[in-house]
Amino acid sequence: MSGHSKWSTIKHKKGAAEKKRGKIFTKLIKEITVAARMGGGDPEANPRLRHAIDAAKAQNMPKDNFERAIKKGTGELEGVNYEEIVYEGYGPGGVAVLVECLTDNRNRTIADVRYMFSKAGGNVGTDGCVAWMFDKKGLIAVAKDVVDEDTLMEVALEAGAEDIRDEGDVFEVITEPAEFDAVHEAIDKAEIVCQMAEITMLPQNMTAVTGNEAEQMIRFMDALDDCDDVQKFYTNADIPDEAFENM
Repeated sequence: MSGHSKWSTIKHKKGAAEKKRGKIFTKLIKEITVAARMGGGDPEANPRLRHAIDAAKAQNMPKDNFERAIKKGTGELEGVNYEEIVYEGYGPGGVAVLVECLTDNRNRTIADVRYMFSKAGGNVGTDGCVAWMFDKKGLIAVAKDVVDEDTLMEVALEAGAEDIRDEGDVFEVITEPAEFDAVHEAIDKAEIVCQMAEITMLPQNMTAVTGNEAEQMIRFMDALDDCDDVQKFYTNADIPDEAFENM
């Protein structure tokens, strides 16, 4: 696989989200509400809620917004009851795609997701058709110009990281989900600035897409980002840097 292309895909997803601040706020509020409903309103005792609040703070969400979302989740304020659904399928060139949704209307969401897959030349598959191709991991990305590899490796591995990978212009620190907080905290304490830090689904292998299929995949990712019901999506598409530049 081309690691640099994988990082380009991540950067594209981040950039698309940052351009749609209102939409990212909506998605974060949903996640905070559901996390509080499932695990309680104390972020110290609820890792999912803690990570959601950290993501909200990273987007400069006002404190009142996420505190209100927590109260809706715990029942202190009236709120919408969101359902978690994961759709699996195949995108352009047969790439694997996982789509995580939070919705108050299952019929609307599956119709939207099916349409987006179909428009991209793909299709929604059955449960389990591609999930086996991904592993749940902690992922921390650090730009190469802020730290040398030996220093990052020493800090991260000592804190419990599983692996350090060279991915073009960044180092990727990979952790088991249970070790993510400890490793992230150790990197912060070492005053190493992270470009990204989250629990994610990492593909075991990448599938190269080029030409028209690469352009279709980029448009597909943009459509998923733009859908209010889609919280996160993951793919094993390996897209050339030039495709992003051309788009």
